[in-house]
Amino acid sequence: MEVVGDVASLDPDLLQLSELSPLALNPNPFLAEELFSLWLSLPETSRLVKNLLNDVKTDRFQMRRRIPPFQQPLHCPPRFLLQALLRFRLVVLPRSSPSSLGSPLKLVNEPVREVIPQFYFKKGSPPPNELKERCLFVIDQYFYGHLGLQIHEFKAVTKDICKLPSFFSTALFRKIDVNDSGIMTRDQFVNYWIGGNILTMDLATRVYTVLKRPHCRYLTRGDFEPILHELLASHPGLEFLRSTPEFQERYAETVVYRIFYTINRSGTGHLTLRELKRGNLISAMQHVDEEEDINKVLRYFSYEHFYVIYCKFWELDTDHDFFIDKENLIRYGNHALTYRIVDRIFSQVPRKFSSKVKGKMGYEDFVYFILSEEDKSLEPGLEYWFNCIDLDGNGVLTPNELQFFYEEQLHRMECMAQETVLFEDILCQIVDMIRPEKEDYISLRDMKSCKLSGHVFNILFNLNKFIAFETRDPFPIRQERENPTLTEWDRFAHREYIRLSMEEDIEDASNGSGDIWDESFEAPF
Repeated sequence: MEVVGDVASLDPDLLQLSELSPLALNPNPFLAEELFSLWLSLPETSRLVKNLLNDVKTDRFQMRRRIPPFQQPLHCPPRFLLQALLRFRLVVLPRSSPSSLGSPLKLVNEPVREVIPQFYFKKGSPPPNELKERCLFVIDQYFYGHLGLQIHEFKAVTKDICKLPSFFSTALFRKIDVNDSGIMTRDQFVNYWIGGNILTMDLATRVYTVLKRPHCRYLTRGDFEPILHELLASHPGLEFLRSTPEFQERYAETVVYRIFYTINRSGTGHLTLRELKRGNLISAMQHVDEEEDINKVLRYFSYEHFYVIYCKFWELDTDHDFFIDKENLIRYGNHALTYRIVDRIFSQVPRKFSSKVKGKMGYEDFVYFILSEEDKSLEPGLEYWFNCIDLDGNGVLTPNELQFFYEEQLHRMECMAQETVLFEDILCQIVDMIRPEKEDYISLRDMKSCKLSGHVFNILFNLNKFIAFETRDPFPIRQERENPTLTEWDRFAHREYIRLSMEEDIEDASNGSGDIWDESFEAPF
């Protein structure tokens, strides 16, 4: 077939040929290519392609497809040319190679590439430029006129720029000053705080990042030592302890044990970021940083609470070897506990002892015990005692298990000439209080959903609290309603602190001037 030189003068009607068979184009691929070229050269074709592209761009292509055939424009290409075009594009030419004709139709087939912005950053999302510039302006004010800041000058930066408690300054300074030069330059701080994207982190993540060791995904007890040492050295409410380093160490240990008891619900000794965010430690840190009276910070940092815990341990540890055995613990609370529950504690069912001495409980183990004993309403205490009562470890409490522990209580009531209550009546009372999902057993979930779960445990193994509850005075109940924010532990610690203080005052008065005293038999303070 001869191609006309001036394709613009080609009459479209001359191309109205008869229908071609598909078999006629297969052995003649060049014929299809020539027909395709002729059709593309027509002015009507150029306008059609432009209209189609405009329709696609303006989302009117679907509307055009719904137009009936008799309303199609008169300049549509001949039917056989469309068939030839289709066969040429799908059969003759390879799919992977672009059209050599430079057809504008290929723009329709090519997908539009949309650039997806980065949404994951290993070190956190970078700060917006406005936030970054604002932070740099404040940083320049603190570092202006200084080659660098020393560790005692860094506290204001820690609190004002980093929004961390002031007793984090030493830990943060050493985190940035990796060479231990004692001087922190502006560039070092900017690289760590802004370059490390810590500026955009929430407060809990900042605390976690500053405290944890490199390449570690959790916090250990030792990670809290630097901030607690600085708290002891700087807080006005703990100034009186500076002359007694031994008790400073005990205070720091007690604070850490209380933190892990409350927040580290997995019990692994590894505090994760998720556990840190779910707990109330961050708010307690902010509170202790602002409050001069350390005893008003009831969560974790109260000196009165530490004093009660340590004195209780000191009273039981008669030989002062810093360990407690079964005979020591049975005297707790004026012999309030039964032998059976003490045996379960020393079998290490509720918690494995940190003490390496067989058959003895260390100070950390005692902290977990006393917090669980004096506040059975919170989850840590509930889980502690639930595991003690669950003899077979199947996760539920059966009537037989409840009866096993109540038998000793019943015997003690008989010995003390107390009015006894049969187990059948006690079981009905427990079921009425807990309202378990199934009456055959009580699950931990049932216990957690009941506000009187702590009393159930007292019925089974703490005779003093059992009797006190049955004959309770309405005045303490009214006090509890007036201060609903105080926990059972808070009320117990306050009562015991007053009692211990009064006993110490009486003992000092009986000793006269108190110039001579035996350190081994007195209370630790």
